[in-house]
Parts: sequence; structure tokens; C-alpha cells
Amino acid sequence: EGERYCEPPLVDFCDNSIVRAFRLARPLGWAIGIVCCLFSASTAEGLVFAAMRRFRRSNPQSETKGTMRIFHCVAVFFAAFSLTIQTSVQADTFGGGTTNEFTVDFVSISQTNNAADTTGYGAVPYNYRVGTYEISELQITKATQIGMAHVSAGPWTGSRPAANISWYEAAAFVNFLNTNSGKTAAYDLTFRDGSWSMALWSRSQAWTAGGINFYRNKDAYYFLPSENEWYKAAYYNPSGTNYFLYPTASSSVPTAVASGTTSGTAVYGGGAVTEPAAVTLAGGLSPYGTMGQGGNVNEWMESALDGSNSSASADRTVRGGNAFFPESDLRSSFRAYGAPELGASTFGFRVASVPEPSTYALCLLGAGAVYLWKRWQRFP
Repeated sequence: EGERYCEPPLVDFCDNSIVRAFRLARPLGWAIGIVCCLFSASTAEGLVFAAMRRFRRSNPQSETKGTMRIFHCVAVFFAAFSLTIQTSVQADTFGGGTTNEFTVDFVSISQTNNAADTTGYGAVPYNYRVGTYEISELQITKATQIGMAHVSAGPWTGSRPAANISWYEAAAFVNFLNTNSGKTAAYDLTFRDGSWSMALWSRSQAWTAGGINFYRNKDAYYFLPSENEWYKAAYYNPSGTNYFLYPTASSSVPTAVASGTTSGTAVYGGGAVTEPAAVTLAGGLSPYGTMGQGGNVNEWMESALDGSNSSASADRTVRGGNAFFPESDLRSSFRAYGAPELGASTFGFRVASVPEPSTYALCLLGAGAVYLWKRWQRFP
């Protein structure tokens, strides 16, 4: 349990024209209009409407069907985009309506096609979500009580991270999240004679975004984060193009704490620390808003150590450091590894997911479609 497995190292949104669009989408029109007023922080769509009004004033005879359709389409999609990026934190619910209902919180990871760090990791060409927190022992317990089987965790309890958990068990938890919500299992797992095993997906079944991934099913909704997905969520600066050295939105050494949420802190270093902190008290946040990607417990990556994901039994990568090890384990350069059947008191995990469309954006797009159809009818 104590053995380490390491590898060296401009105008307002609610313009009269769009308000008329919302009124056409009764009974949702007024509700959507209110939402849009609340979220009218983007200037992009305002610029579109300003340009549209200027065009109409200077070209009163040129309001052709095609021209105005283009203006309105662009405006609707700018508005939808602004709503999407402003609702980036979501909580997904499992076991709804039961006493064992639980949620998994996610943050959205965007800035697609970012370059890799100097370490070679972090480039992800698509949007996705990563769990805000590590999975807790309580979440494992509740999932078990509503039907998940052959997954156990310890030695910590309650809201502390689920540990002593193998890669296979972490993958089984992810599969349960998928199947419990009517989605496709991410991993082709089998439990037989008291142990887990896994088969690779065929090329036609495998995930292809960012490259072929034989571990993950192409239709998976929830999954373990790949090393690149995990790395980007931890270290990438979405306000620029650089990466931080630590997953606390900084390249300065984090302050070691036993628990808490103060910016620039992390749960690591041993000493007075006798156990990991609750997953919601595991230090300061990463640039994207995740907690505990540095310290608390090491986290399983979906990826094989060599990154190929071409052998079902290959060692899996582990990152992030833990409560008992030094600051160096929190750095972006640190990697560890373990066999997929391995369980250790310092090994935990978090969940990733495909992006979830903004409810507001979908409503707006629906209203926009009605509006454009009405506009179409007004022209000969």
C-alpha cells in the first residue's frame, strides 16, 4: 500500500427584433426573454443587431429575404453561444427519486485545439466535461445501493475520496453511470471468478475523437478522463495559451493544508496530515474550476502508460500526487502508474463526460427557428 509506482520523470441582447421572436414562441417566449435579459453580457450578438439596423437604415430597399435571413441566423447563433458558455457548471443526478440519489458535479473544458504543453500532454481537439471533485466514498456507497456491483472502496469514509479502488473498479463505476442513465457503457468489462478483466473495442466501436482509443466506446457519455483530458483540466490556462506548473492556477508552490478551499492551497506533504480531506475541501481550484487535481489522492487516468490504449492489461497512468507525498508529485511533469487490477489507499479517480448543451441555448435556438420561419413567411 505504501509502495510507489513511478516513472521518472455593444448593444443590449434584448433588441426589439429578438423580443418579437420570443413572442412568436409562446408559451416559452416570455420566459426565454427574461433569461436572455439576465444573460445579456455578450457584446457579440449586440454587434450583429447593430449591423443589421445600420444596414436596414442605409438600404431601405434592400431588405431581401436572403440578406435578412443571414443577419437573423448569425444573431441567433451568437446568442446561443453566449448562453452556452455562461452555464458551464452542471450537476448530473443518478438514482433520482430514491433515498440514495447522488450527483456528480462537472465543469466544462473548452478552448478546443489547444497546443500541448512542453511535456507533450494537454492537447484536446474537442469540448468535454471533467468532474469538479474526486469521486467520494459516499458516492460509491450510494451507487452500490441502487444496483452497482463488484466495486468497493476504502479506507476512507463519507465525503472523503474513494480509494483502495482499482482502475477496473473505477471503470465499472463509470459504466454504471452510463447504464443507469440509459446510455452506452464506456468499457467492455467482465467480472468473473472474483476479478475484473477488459476487452478492447473494435475499430468500428472505438472512440475516435482526438485519435483512435480502443479502451473507450464511441457512444460513451461518461468515462474516465484520458491523460490529455485530465492534464488540460488541471494545468491549462484558458485565459491564455500557457500551462501552469501546478493545478492551482499558478506556477508557485501551493501552500500545504490539511483541508480547505483557499486559493493556492493543496492537500499534500504528510506531516500533520493523517488522511485525505473531503473532496469538496481539497484545496484551491484549477483554472477551469476543478478541485483536488493536485494532492489528496492520486487519480487514475483512462490512458495506458504508453498512451496507445492498445493493450487491455497494460499499466495505467496515475497523476496528481496525494496527501502524504511531497510537492513534486503535484507538478505537471509528474507521472505514476499501476496495473489496472491494483488498489492502493492513495489511488482514487474522477469522472469525465461529453459536453452537455445549455438548456437556455437549446430553447433560444428553438425560438430562433420559429422566428426565422415567421420571417420567411413575410417575404414574397
